[in-house]
Amino acid sequence: MGTITLDEYTRYDALGLAELVRRNEVQPEELLEVAIAAIEQTNPRLNAVIARLYDRARDRIAAGLPTGPFTGVPYLLKDMLDLEGTKVTWGSRLLRNNVSTHTHEILRRMEATGLSFLGRTNMSELGMVPHAEPKAYGPTRNPWDLDRSPGGSSGGAAAAVAAGVVPMAHAADGGGSIRIPASACGLFGLKPSKGRNPADLDEPTDEFVSQHVISRTVRDSAAMLDAIQGARSFERLQLPAPSRPYLEIAAEPPGTLKIGYSLSDFFGNTVHPDCREAVLATAGLLTELGHEVEESAPVIDAESYFHGFQVLWCASAGFFYEEVRRELGKQERIPAPLRLALGQRQVLRLLTSLPTNLSGNPMIEPFTRKLAALDRKHTPADLMRAWIEMRRAEAELRNFLSGFDMLLTPVMAEPPWPIGYLKQNWSIPRLQEELLRYVAFTPIANSTGFPAMSVPLHWSPEGLPIGSHFIAPLGAEDLLFQLAAQLEAARPWRDRRPPAFI
Repeated sequence: MGTITLDEYTRYDALGLAELVRRNEVQPEELLEVAIAAIEQTNPRLNAVIARLYDRARDRIAAGLPTGPFTGVPYLLKDMLDLEGTKVTWGSRLLRNNVSTHTHEILRRMEATGLSFLGRTNMSELGMVPHAEPKAYGPTRNPWDLDRSPGGSSGGAAAAVAAGVVPMAHAADGGGSIRIPASACGLFGLKPSKGRNPADLDEPTDEFVSQHVISRTVRDSAAMLDAIQGARSFERLQLPAPSRPYLEIAAEPPGTLKIGYSLSDFFGNTVHPDCREAVLATAGLLTELGHEVEESAPVIDAESYFHGFQVLWCASAGFFYEEVRRELGKQERIPAPLRLALGQRQVLRLLTSLPTNLSGNPMIEPFTRKLAALDRKHTPADLMRAWIEMRRAEAELRNFLSGFDMLLTPVMAEPPWPIGYLKQNWSIPRLQEELLRYVAFTPIANSTGFPAMSVPLHWSPEGLPIGSHFIAPLGAEDLLFQLAAQLEAARPWRDRRPPAFI
């Protein structure tokens, strides 16, 4: 297998592996083959990787990788961003043959760091729910407990990193989809601010979704944000660049911070004892480190806020349907009369509900179809009201953070769900109730655009990771990185691995 063994490979973070390459102690092709072996060894149990790009990675190494902070480091992509010439399905059967015709700017910047893209990771269909159990590929399992979910929607990414397949992986967060799987798998996950990173022109302008990574170490996350940050001049949302690289900033202590913490969600609901204990233990550690910690939280009109978030959430499913209709209308290989018929919503709804094979699974999952149906009941006035509710919540959170440097909460209200817990045949009210209870803390960072992170500081008595969630003011990634690095030094988690894996 070359000069580095699988066991040795898993001891390094991404910057560490890149340093070995720079010192010529290992070659990129050796790292690639070790990572391929790791995928083939773990994937039968985890189902984290749903597409292999091995030949593409070998060809790029043979042609010469760019020189950058991660040259030669194996890397996995969430199945949602375009990479020219490769399939991208968003976890949907409907898109199973969809081939990208261009490369997303984020992936262009990531690949320019010298990474070796060797596969795509599993996610929920369209990233709509906090697990990675699409009908198209089957469930990804949590390395810490194979009967549990790794969270989502970036569940495949988190499972692969936790199992030692790669030291970090691409992830995206539209309601908690970096922070939730990071918490469930004992990893570090930071969601950047809106306007921090570039977006494609065909993406919605709400900036709910942030692209970044899930990693084992804080420094890998900081170095990657250095490489990809910076909106392009024509983009609506812009943030000034940090004064110095985040990697440098993260190495410095944060000073004394004033941090508010909350043990209940915005409705006043309590959380599982393990999640409560994680916050209390983290608050205690922060006090030991010299920070000012106080139980306090913003006052949010939870009912209005989450109703507005639901309207926008459903709009994502509705937008998907409209994009499918638009694309079908362009397909010249489809006869014109059929293109016209498929352009009608009723016909498209019927088509997407029909089974695609003997398994009886439809092209679009029932949950996505239910959300799209709910979206069709909403009016433009409902959307305007939803955005007003988002602005009100942002004002309340901004006002709270004028008196605190950060807000500490649980990431989730309970430990990771068992595989299969979320049922596609549940009614929309039941689905909403379950999801709202489970992920009550993370969406507000997406709708406000504030940066947030999950830090792995606690494990339950059963051995399940339980992350701690921090939200900071817009543009304060530097402060989050500094605190995370301080916590990482105080309670190291890097070498804490699932016992049954690499």
